[in-house]
Amino acid sequence: MSDRLTMEELAGLMKTAGITVDPAELASRPDAVFDDYGLDSLGLLGVVGELENRRGRALPTDADRCKSPAEFLDLVNNSLMTGA
Repeated sequence: MSDRLTMEELAGLMKTAGITVDPAELASRPDAVFDDYGLDSLGLLGVVGELENRRGRALPTDADRCKSPAEFLDLVNNSLMTGA
């Protein structure tokens, strides 16, 4: 696992919430909203929790309010890089 969250890892995390999406589709449509993929706010909260468990650290409190994969990756990766 790299230090940065990738679209592939995000797709895997979404699968833990019951949403199967091709990482290439996420990458080709990074500004599509999570709702377009069938991931609601509760599912995103599950993704955040699973990611926190895998990485062993808390994410910013607003991570579960991101609307798109691109927004989520930016927030998470900036947090991981700054150690916040």
